[in-house]
Amino acid sequence: MTGTLFNPKTCEFAEFDAETRRLLRATVDWFERRGKAALKRDDRERVWYSDFLDFVKRERVFATFLTPAAEANGDPNKRWDTGRIAMMSKILGFYGMSYWYVWQVTILGLGPIWQSDNKAAKQRAAALLDSGEIFAFGLSEKEHGADVYSTDMVLKPKRGGGFTATGGKHYIGNGNLAGMVSVFGRRADKPIIDSAQALNVKPAQEDYEGYLFFVADSKHKNYKLRRNVVDSQMYVAAFDLENYPVAEEDVLHRGEAAFHAAMNTVNVGKFNLGFGAVGACEHAFYESITHAENRILFGHRVTEFPQVRSLLTDSYARLIGMKLYSERAIDYLRSAYPEDRRYLLFNAIEKMTVTRQGQRVIEDLADVIAARGFENDMYFPMAMLGLFGLPRLEGTVHVNMALSLKFLANYMFHPSDAGLAALRVLPGAAVAPKVAVRVVSSALSWSSRRLAPRAGAAVPKLRAELAAAEYPEVPTRRDATDDEFLFRQGPSAGLGRIRFADWRPVFEKFAHVPNVAVFLEQALAFQTLLTVAEPTAEQQRDVDFLFAIGELFTAIPYAQLILEQAAIDGADAAVLDQLFDVFVREFAKNALALHSKPNATKAQQARALDLVRRPATDAARFDKVLAEARAHAGTYAMNP
Repeated sequence: MTGTLFNPKTCEFAEFDAETRRLLRATVDWFERRGKAALKRDDRERVWYSDFLDFVKRERVFATFLTPAAEANGDPNKRWDTGRIAMMSKILGFYGMSYWYVWQVTILGLGPIWQSDNKAAKQRAAALLDSGEIFAFGLSEKEHGADVYSTDMVLKPKRGGGFTATGGKHYIGNGNLAGMVSVFGRRADKPIIDSAQALNVKPAQEDYEGYLFFVADSKHKNYKLRRNVVDSQMYVAAFDLENYPVAEEDVLHRGEAAFHAAMNTVNVGKFNLGFGAVGACEHAFYESITHAENRILFGHRVTEFPQVRSLLTDSYARLIGMKLYSERAIDYLRSAYPEDRRYLLFNAIEKMTVTRQGQRVIEDLADVIAARGFENDMYFPMAMLGLFGLPRLEGTVHVNMALSLKFLANYMFHPSDAGLAALRVLPGAAVAPKVAVRVVSSALSWSSRRLAPRAGAAVPKLRAELAAAEYPEVPTRRDATDDEFLFRQGPSAGLGRIRFADWRPVFEKFAHVPNVAVFLEQALAFQTLLTVAEPTAEQQRDVDFLFAIGELFTAIPYAQLILEQAAIDGADAAVLDQLFDVFVREFAKNALALHSKPNATKAQQARALDLVRRPATDAARFDKVLAEARAHAGTYAMNP
């Protein structure tokens, strides 16, 4: 599945059990029977997708895929299985982001419910799923956005128990018809946390006691649906609750647990954005390559023009990279447990990097097909709008980059790299010639990796540190089991205690691929930069500066998981080489951006230039990947 493009007409979904295969095939067949003309018409005329939801209800698609085994009432096909949820996200993205969205927001709405101890609410949610209902996640507000501390959804306690809720929520998908809306709010009789202070000093546990999550019904008379805030087939609601009665049995989470439920729900939900992006890009690529291969200009196929050859080759390699990373990230998510939360970094990259890679694919394909990409019989305009939006949903790129940076030190400096710290005390290391720094840092790193295990045997603290970064091998996880850990992730804090296994061995395993070797040189040079020219205290408060560091950092775990999946799949070395050709160029570009930051120190400027490399060029490899991309022309077109 990762070595080529997804073709819904030929895909057998062989990695899944029989009922999952049936439902995935039924979903594909439903879209193909409707055809592209109806798909485009409904999108253009903003028709609510009641016919799709009728299909979902009839086949019990959401009920089967989104009910955890604990709430399945003995149904062996119901479970929360990230592998098949990811595949459904890809399929729905392939046919239209509006259809993906109603599924995605239902997942978010269910998150706080499945995480709660409220048995009655869980049973109600399971019953509503069985009856074909959709769900919504009422967190964001127009005036406060991501600042959830400042929520204006206020609950007044009632004598005898329960509350009345008054306030508004904004940008709430499915808010028009959701059977249950998971709503975040605060009690009127408790103080509110000062969000400006919370960014610098973690509030005490008692400061959270006024916050809660509760469920509301969009059909209740005190639930006031105001409008759809977007011009789209999907419904993204603004709604108000006016003295809405909230019974004790409607409360899902209280206090700090409400915040953990919000963050952990987003951890589960944002993972699907990357798969929606993959599906949309695959459909757009089929349309683009078929058009370009069959269009003759000035006596040549469009695919023969030099600039188009480069755009198509890079786009195809990027798309394969998106698929490889996403498939491997599933394994980390499904294999997570309290002592292995590495998935929190990989989820953020799935949401942030895969969607932005997808946006770049669409932009480059748009340059290939030009005006054809705007015509009303093409899926492509839907993909353009979708890929512009995905990086900006479920936390902006900046929010996810800030989260990713919390893992930088633990990821980049495996405990066996402790010897690199010696670079900091070597005179002139910050501004010494590149070759000298490379030789010294390589020697120190080599020594550290081999001596640290011996030192760990003798030093208890180091032994514990090394043990914290040792994990069982993460297997491929497409087994038909329930990912119940996702609903007991626990506190969303403690990220600084998460350790990562050494990232270098998988790069060294693929060092025979020329551009993987070049990229590894860049990654090691970045490690040296962080050692001898780490961000100052002032720079660590500068989000713009840290974003430049983050672009370099997140490229490394993205590449790591791609190579891990490539080893599993036996991926084409030529495609990998072309993909890492792209990565080398982008790493150098981001290094120059860091070098050019007005507040970069002299040491950072000098060491940033060490990261600039030329990719290894190979005309035969380029032609091979281009030919593979062009071979997809005419192999899929949606039924008319």
